Amino acid sequence: MTSVPRYRATAAPALFSQGFRPFFLAGAAWSAMAVALWLPMFEGRLPLPTAFDPLTWHAHEMLFGFVAAVIAGFLLTAIPNWTGRLPLQGAPLIGLCALWLLGRIAVAASSIVGPLAAALCDLSFLAALLALVLRELLAGRNWRNLPMPAALAVLLVANALIHGEALGWSESGAEGKRLAIAVVTLLIALIGGRIVPSFTRNWLARRGAGGLPAVFGAFDRACLLITGAALLLWVFVPDEFVTGLALIAAGIANAVRLARWHGRDTGPEPLVWVLHLGFAGVPAGLLLLGLAPLADWSTTAGLHALSTGAFGTMTLAVMTRASLGHTGREVTAGRAGLAIYVAVTAAAVLRIAAAMLPLHSLLLFGASGVCWVAAFGGFAIAYGRLLASR
Repeated sequence: MTSVPRYRATAAPALFSQGFRPFFLAGAAWSAMAVALWLPMFEGRLPLPTAFDPLTWHAHEMLFGFVAAVIAGFLLTAIPNWTGRLPLQGAPLIGLCALWLLGRIAVAASSIVGPLAAALCDLSFLAALLALVLRELLAGRNWRNLPMPAALAVLLVANALIHGEALGWSESGAEGKRLAIAVVTLLIALIGGRIVPSFTRNWLARRGAGGLPAVFGAFDRACLLITGAALLLWVFVPDEFVTGLALIAAGIANAVRLARWHGRDTGPEPLVWVLHLGFAGVPAGLLLLGLAPLADWSTTAGLHALSTGAFGTMTLAVMTRASLGHTGREVTAGRAGLAIYVAVTAAAVLRIAAAMLPLHSLLLFGASGVCWVAAFGGFAIAYGRLLASR
């Protein structure tokens, strides 16, 4: 690891002085807005001029609007620490943000601008981010983190597969969605598997705790291999018996992995235990997905344990911690942080319950959406001034 370089003085607004600022704020705001739009869309009360069907638009914007923005914010903040090179600031950062925003507008209005133009606009953001990340890692000779541009490349392919179906060129949209979900799940298993025990170890050590999280080792590597293999099967043969068994094995392995990190001892600090809660969505989602083909039930519960549970909770955990730490504030959740953690947890529990209790699904589905909007809208409100000021 190299030391973080100093940020250059820039005439740009404070929001564009560090990569996490615009992308965390925009990602959270868009996540809340997209779900607020999606609820009346689902009920048929709000038509949107998009070439995507409503379910595909929802999934696409959660993955390539919200999650992609958070990934961009994380990478643009972490890479200078990995490489010792100067970070992206000012006009180049504004340009990258503009590409992300252009994609959101183009996809929402793709039936007006045309699906090909929308695809080119939307894909340009991930292509530019991939080129930037690859350039920085190669220039900094940071070979250890080359899996990150590889993951971005696969996300770019997944996005192209979804657009390919909208263009009528293929029937690859479902595979594109599964591929994107698989990549983000594996990123959480990889990156979360490093930061969760690391932050927990630091917090417990400061308090003189006796038991500390297990260090990353052979078991973690084996767990990642099992998880990657299971997700690969799920992408291409989701309904096969062997896929269900592989997903269950991956779920159990990740549950054991999580249990070794002493999350039970982190109760006094929400900023630490929320990391464990977010990671718990990975084994829960894998187990539910694995049981679906074996028990002949819907995959919706497993999908939302991963997306609403793992993706939603882990992104909020990372965004709150990074926003506080990189702006010089005390790294503790406070009331606002605790409130949004409770809201996103409620959103995940209610959404999984909606999938498993069909008689009450509409009520639970709507309540989950409201909690999601409260969580990410709450982050945008509570942390927006901090992110936009020096």
